[in-house]
Amino acid sequence: MGWGGWGHGWFGLLWMVLFWGAVVAAIVFATRWGIREAPERRRSPDAREILAERFARGEISAEEYREREAVLAGEAERPRAT
Repeated sequence: MGWGGWGHGWFGLLWMVLFWGAVVAAIVFATRWGIREAPERRRSPDAREILAERFARGEISAEEYREREAVLAGEAERPRAT
């Protein structure tokens, strides 16, 4: 009578292994994807990137871009706060 104490037999064992393998694979995939993508989302642009973007959008002139780039590079004297 029945399967001799084995429940659904090897077929049930196969599906259980496939199910848990899929669960583990989904967790690993989600973790790796989240770790790889997270730093890029949190990274804020530095001053030179912002300056270049403003120049590209036409918000500042070429002369103003060069002046500010020199200040960022430390080549020009920065105005003193009074």
